[in-house]
Amino acid sequence: MKSFQLKKRLIIFIRGWGFSIIAAVLIATSFKSAIADWNDVPTGSMIPTILAGDRVFINKLSYGLKVPYTTWHLLRWQRPERGDIVVFYSPKDGKRLIKRLIGIPGDEIALYRNRLFLNGKPLQYQIDQESISQTKTQLSKPDHQYLIENLAGVHHAVMVTGIRSPLDSFGPVTVPPDKVFVMGDNRNNSADSRVFGFVDMDQIVGRATYIALSRDGSFLRPRWDRFFQKLL
Repeated sequence: MKSFQLKKRLIIFIRGWGFSIIAAVLIATSFKSAIADWNDVPTGSMIPTILAGDRVFINKLSYGLKVPYTTWHLLRWQRPERGDIVVFYSPKDGKRLIKRLIGIPGDEIALYRNRLFLNGKPLQYQIDQESISQTKTQLSKPDHQYLIENLAGVHHAVMVTGIRSPLDSFGPVTVPPDKVFVMGDNRNNSADSRVFGFVDMDQIVGRATYIALSRDGSFLRPRWDRFFQKLL
């Protein structure tokens, strides 16, 4: 008798509130899956643009509309472009990563002692005084250099070191159709396409556009000056 009453109450609950709760959860998770989300950054591979402890906003509608919970596109209205900061699934282990898009299909990419060559032409660089002043107290070492890189008209900050590294030279390689080449702005300390190869465009989750909030990873103190900062 008690078992029957319990089942009856459960059915009433499901009919009354259960479906509403399930619908609300599906709507919320579908929104995060297909429209907008955030990504917590645990490493320094994108220094000086993004620091460990930053939480970045991801616009998942930047390039098109996907079926929620999948990588299938319903519509495409824009292709990823050079200089975009993209969130994607690693071709190596499926982990979600954030890097800068360096090469689109057909591009020839090479790197010689941390200087990028795009389609046979070297990119232009200049000293980045702003990044030096913002990060030197926490992150800088004597061998760190902060530069502004001109990537096909997109000017963004990068960090390099004077220490020779297996990552400071490679290529040239040509980006295949429907693939992209990505790199971290922290050029000597980033596992990116130099390590795991090209990234399939369908594995791009969206574009990182803003730092939603930031906190020091060691002490969990807010870094107020980075809140709502636009990513370039």
